[in-house]
Amino acid sequence: MGASNSNGTGPYGPLTAEPRTSSAAGPGGTVRPPGAEVVIGSVSKTFRRRGRRTVALSGVDLTVGSGEFVCLLGASGCGKSTLLRIVAGALDLDEGTVTVDGRPVSGPSPDRGLLFQSPMLFPWLTTRKNILFGPKAQRSRGLHERDDPELEAEAGAILETVGLQQFGDAFPHELSGGMRHRAAFARALMTRPSLLLMDEPFGALDAITRLRMHEFLLNIWQQYRMTIIFVTHDIEESVLLADRVAVMGGKPPTITEVLDIPLSRPRDAEDVDTEAFLTSKRRIRSALAL
Repeated sequence: MGASNSNGTGPYGPLTAEPRTSSAAGPGGTVRPPGAEVVIGSVSKTFRRRGRRTVALSGVDLTVGSGEFVCLLGASGCGKSTLLRIVAGALDLDEGTVTVDGRPVSGPSPDRGLLFQSPMLFPWLTTRKNILFGPKAQRSRGLHERDDPELEAEAGAILETVGLQQFGDAFPHELSGGMRHRAAFARALMTRPSLLLMDEPFGALDAITRLRMHEFLLNIWQQYRMTIIFVTHDIEESVLLADRVAVMGGKPPTITEVLDIPLSRPRDAEDVDTEAFLTSKRRIRSALAL
């Protein structure tokens, strides 16, 4: 996988494996902050349909630090995806507050990227045009002033970063499953999000491709250090990826425990055989009462 363009820079500034401790300059001298801080306070959500009332979340509290990688882990129906959609601004909450960098979430924002299990690329657009779609739509709404040459240069750098520099003119059906996921990452990165929200993005992939995507995601996060909230029901996946794991469950559903993952960075697939990894898995199983 290519890590940079010819100048060693990307949409957030220099591509580096070192954590970012201060703002970085993007193309044209634009100052980009590190990842956003997310504060979730006493969030509750109830769905009502045809006289049936379902409590999806109750009194959820969680703070995610700037540049932190946090996994939401739990069984199906525990409210993980509901919480993620609330943070994304795609779903209204009933009670509580969500702030991103101190600003209340009141709807979707280009600062918050959202990735699903399906890459959801536009099938009629090439990889490059899929990547450029978001920024050009933002520009049409007056949300930024990046001109076409700057956008094209950024798209080229990101294509190289995600290892798709030779597939910019390919359509989604011409890409493998892993390549489509990398294209979806590239599209999210082009909007320069400070927060990336991921809803079981690798759940439909085969085991080998999934391992490769874990490595890819860890490398991307290590380079850009945006904040990531990642939904999963896979214990091993959560331990490999996260700084902390927020275990969800209970009746009504909430966050029942938040566990630190004491593994050093950077990480790779070989970490799954270490005693620290196995100890973390046992702690999570205990928190899930498995």
